[in-house]
Amino acid sequence: MIVLALDIGGTKLAAGVVHGGRQVREVQVAAVPREGVWEVCRELLRAVAGQQRVSAVGIGTAGPVDARRGVTMPINIPDWSSGFPVVASVQELFPGAVIRIAHDGACLALAEHHIGGLRGVRDGMAMTVSTGIGGGIIEDGKVAVGRTGNAGHVGHIVVPGSQDPCSCGGIGCVEAVASGTSSVRWARAQGWTGESGIELARAAHAGDAIALAALERAGTALGQAISSAAALLDIDRVVIGGGFSESGEPLWNPMRAALARHARLGFLRELRVVPSRIHNGATLVGAGVLAAGHATADEYD
Repeated sequence: MIVLALDIGGTKLAAGVVHGGRQVREVQVAAVPREGVWEVCRELLRAVAGQQRVSAVGIGTAGPVDARRGVTMPINIPDWSSGFPVVASVQELFPGAVIRIAHDGACLALAEHHIGGLRGVRDGMAMTVSTGIGGGIIEDGKVAVGRTGNAGHVGHIVVPGSQDPCSCGGIGCVEAVASGTSSVRWARAQGWTGESGIELARAAHAGDAIALAALERAGTALGQAISSAAALLDIDRVVIGGGFSESGEPLWNPMRAALARHARLGFLRELRVVPSRIHNGATLVGAGVLAAGHATADEYD
């Protein structure tokens, strides 16, 4: 009997076999297709399962989700944006297996809590800053789920003064200001000619004025959002991962400055914001933790 993990992301799909409740190996990865997303997921799961019996599957998916119904509604997968019954589909593939689902930010928090920067932390938050911004919350040593399974969508905290439209339909979300995608879009509107967040970070390190301004803008918005979340949740550790978060001091210095300006309440004096040490596959690892039953036992009852 084996345990599987499935990661349904905005740009890639991945499946793997869970070992020891927290390590994921024998991983199969594919790009998200324009159509037939479930068919690709099914083949990835079949490939890693082989001929072995499957006892449980953990699903980490781009959100929003409806965890009670086992439905995912990813904003960035058009075929599924109105809802896809992923739990029922996986259950049909592996009859008798336990299927657990969480949004990818919650899986990120689970991974960080078990093997990363939130290990040993009772109250903290994990964030990913990449093409989008997501997150998950650890509360009293357990992943916070919320009414529908969507607790932790930190990317949709509204930052002061922003009128940037967000893919969620709202205005001024930190994702619309500080993600890699949004920062590149803003920089290009100012006359920068690069294409990616990696190029933007390199340009900032090389002293390009527009790139530096884009990363300062993003870092400031991140610091504002983290300050708000920390005050609301009473947390003392935030771990940040994702490709755009690796932009270095041009992003982190304005973020730290914003934290110093906004996180002024006494109970926030011990707040630490640190980079993630999990550089690849955090959502898949978290889905493995979820599948192995290390999350709260009654979270979706």
